[in-house]
Amino acid sequence: MIKSRPVAILCLALCVRGYGETGGSAVSVPADPAPLPGNGVAQHPFLYAGEWDTRKPLEQSMFLVRGGEVVWRYTMPLKNENGGIQEFDDATLLSNGNVLFSHMSGASEVSPDKKLVWDYKAPPGTEVHSAEAIGKDRVLIMRNGHPAQAMIINTATGETEREIPIPTTVKGTHGQFRHIRMTAAGTLLVPHMSEGKVVEYDLDGKEVWSVQAPNVWSAVRLKNGNTLLAGDSKLYAREVNPGGDTVWEFTQADAPFKLYNIQTAQRLSNGDTVLCFWCAGNKQTAEWDGTVQVVEVTSAKKIVWALSSWKNPDLGPATSLQLLDEPGNPEKPGDQQR
Repeated sequence: MIKSRPVAILCLALCVRGYGETGGSAVSVPADPAPLPGNGVAQHPFLYAGEWDTRKPLEQSMFLVRGGEVVWRYTMPLKNENGGIQEFDDATLLSNGNVLFSHMSGASEVSPDKKLVWDYKAPPGTEVHSAEAIGKDRVLIMRNGHPAQAMIINTATGETEREIPIPTTVKGTHGQFRHIRMTAAGTLLVPHMSEGKVVEYDLDGKEVWSVQAPNVWSAVRLKNGNTLLAGDSKLYAREVNPGGDTVWEFTQADAPFKLYNIQTAQRLSNGDTVLCFWCAGNKQTAEWDGTVQVVEVTSAKKIVWALSSWKNPDLGPATSLQLLDEPGNPEKPGDQQR
């Protein structure tokens, strides 16, 4: 079994920034960097997935971690048989033990023994970056493309039960949409990433609510009626009320270490917020080691858990995290606020 690393440390690059330039200044490196809060990979049991680990050009992986150890790992090639890019965007452990995930070139469901039990291949010129279970045999995906559309698919029959047109002004495909979610009321929250807004649609594609949100990657309707947003490269997690006013926000100014792109944000049952940080936009992969992948922060912005796991196990960049000690039904929209 893979043993967990006891406590991660801050990236060395953060310790030396601003030192050792010109003029004979000595390089200053703290002998004992402050430990990160929490218990590392042992803090929670979780399912972990991340986009585009560029250090691994042949394969990409997602991980199931329990008791601080990787107990299950699923790997797929970086490119499919048609040359399409595959990267883990959105992953959920279902109540039957299978894992549902999107992978840009489509969406799939895999059993614990790593057999595909459902597989949707995105047509050429389209991309799929989110997949949400909305019942025992139904999945909601967002298919970027022209036309762009949300789709409800019956995974037992393979039938597409509903196609919901989603308007976009983005000419390309990749930057259109990311982590869409169905609300408990049955509407769809859609982050228009490149257009800088979140729009709520009914199942006929009619707009019922919207809010401006720069470079927004994910949006989740909370049980209190507010909406939790993640701002990707704009580095914010923001809770807005139905009027669009910000009632809570976490940014770089609230963290004692460097933050990378905030791709997803979720609200726990205890009121804490968990954020996933994606560092793969930094092409200097040697700088990834030691950076923070996941943070759990209280409503008072106290960080109670900061995960940095780049060795034993090396989890890679973080995009999607499902905490398995959270209550709620993963197949019931809105039950888990993620």
